Amino acid sequence: MLSGAMVGTTIEWFDFFIYAQAAGLIFATQYFNPVSNDSPALAQVIAWASLGISFLFRPLGAVLAGHLGDRLGRKPVLVLTLIGMGGATVAIGLLPNYAAIGIAAPLLLVLLRILQGISAGGEWGGAALIAVEHAPTNRRGYFGAFPQVGVPAGMLLATLFMLVVTTVLTPEQFEAWGWRVPFVSSLVLIFIGFFIRRLVEESPVFSEMEELKQKSSAPLSELFRGHSKTVLLAALIFAGVNAAGYLAIAFFVSYGTNVLGMGRPVVLGLTSVTAIAWIVATLYFGAVSDRLGRRRTFAFGYLAMILWAIPTWLLIDTANPLLFGIAVVVLGALLGVTYGPQPALYAEMFPASVRLSGVSIGYAIGSIIGGAFAPMIAELLLDNTGNSLSIGVYIAVISAISLAAVLLVPKGIQGKNLHE
Repeated sequence: MLSGAMVGTTIEWFDFFIYAQAAGLIFATQYFNPVSNDSPALAQVIAWASLGISFLFRPLGAVLAGHLGDRLGRKPVLVLTLIGMGGATVAIGLLPNYAAIGIAAPLLLVLLRILQGISAGGEWGGAALIAVEHAPTNRRGYFGAFPQVGVPAGMLLATLFMLVVTTVLTPEQFEAWGWRVPFVSSLVLIFIGFFIRRLVEESPVFSEMEELKQKSSAPLSELFRGHSKTVLLAALIFAGVNAAGYLAIAFFVSYGTNVLGMGRPVVLGLTSVTAIAWIVATLYFGAVSDRLGRRRTFAFGYLAMILWAIPTWLLIDTANPLLFGIAVVVLGALLGVTYGPQPALYAEMFPASVRLSGVSIGYAIGSIIGGAFAPMIAELLLDNTGNSLSIGVYIAVISAISLAAVLLVPKGIQGKNLHE
């Protein structure tokens, strides 16, 4: 049940992260090249901004998915979500660049990215809550970690695909047409995902998701009137791991190749290992939170993230593959510490009457505060200070904010009756 949903989610996030990696490697010169000719750094900032803009439309995607689900049923919505995400990805792979069609190229690129954001907006909250609510009380953290695996698994799949393409092709071939291959290949993944989603749709979990939506989804006015503080805490708790995660997903590849001059296959290979560490740590620390406590696990993760933020960049800037690898793999493991227990913590923070709305909106706002523009902020800090340690300070600060939010979560909610 959960594994089928996780595979489908992995395919969707593959589409999402392929864009993230191409934004760091290709789009600045291919689609924003008039700016790139005058200021390569500014063009890269704009490319990162095109990555972040989709996050602003994910809440809209959640609203549309709910509305269409009520009218058409969940199965058509799942199909539309998959086609929207995959179709936009394929279209990006076929989109002519600025040299071919001028200003229409970046405009269409951004529109397709917005479509990806809308398509990615509707599924996380329901899947996460079903996993937690089906778990034994003392294993909520572990069960809730499984829906989380789709994100680093999608990152791993996207990175491995890019790794194969950059290894097989010459740099000139990759820049001319090779980068398009992962995007166009999403056409195959659409069919695979459609088949998987059909199987998952037939399982009882999606009927339960409809029931969950009816009993624990509240209008936004009701949610914010009685639970605005909890929504804000949920958003801030997620912001730190989401910001650091998008550096791992996209920025490190760009920085390693474009700034440090490391080979693309080397950096992509190390990023793949980072994704594996993230997956393992997500499952492990989800289980640890059942024993140690959700607040303590989160606090440990964010404290470690704060302490590791500066050493990460000291190691990365050596451009030594071994030290670079240590930096990013340790970061990947730390991401899992605060990512694995998230669904269980969120579920226990909200009462049943508003749980789905609270979890979904808190997650969406947290992703906007945290990951949406993290690579763009990192690029701006690097350009204005000339020192990568400023990016480490940024991650330390946002992690400290998330740590403070975690410590404000009421004690004693772990193990609560989720029907209340």
